[in-house]
Amino acid sequence: MTATNGDGRWYIIVGLLWLLTAVYLGASGRVATWRPPIPQIVLGGLTALVLVAVVALPRFRRWVRALDLRWLVALHLTRFVGIYFLVLYYRDGALPYAFAVPGGWGDILVATLALALLAVSGPLETRRRLVGVWNTLGLMDILFVVATASRLALADPDSMNALLHLPLSLLVTFLVPLIIAGHVVVFWRILGAANPQN
Repeated sequence: MTATNGDGRWYIIVGLLWLLTAVYLGASGRVATWRPPIPQIVLGGLTALVLVAVVALPRFRRWVRALDLRWLVALHLTRFVGIYFLVLYYRDGALPYAFAVPGGWGDILVATLALALLAVSGPLETRRRLVGVWNTLGLMDILFVVATASRLALADPDSMNALLHLPLSLLVTFLVPLIIAGHVVVFWRILGAANPQN
């Protein structure tokens, strides 16, 4: 059986339910009660869950493989959230320099390059080298951001408290897992690892 538009609607509904759950957990203050390593476990677990779904569910895998690559790149426009990191550091001092400034500028750069990729004419599948360079940079940046946030939170949980309140709590419970999984999927797509028969 092949993936259908109906499948796509269901996957989008599941994604929206996930987002609503993440919003509820942030708004209710549940996420704010988490202390390391709970946020790290949640983020890692959600990332793994998305990737396992791609591997283990053939219809979902075919749907992901059939998606226009531009949608996977467009997801990373959300990384303009790096601007907010800089605001929280320079205006409010609510995030440590070691996280907010390198992470903020890194995310802004990746989002800007994603915007440039989206402006390129023609299918992105034909520009694998260009997409690969951007994807490598983007994955390195997000892993650096996650590693830095984890290191600082383990040393001083209160220093990263802003990440446990809306809107930034959505990074832990929704957006970053999608971003990391998205990078893996982009590599899978451009390296031709996907088998059309699977």
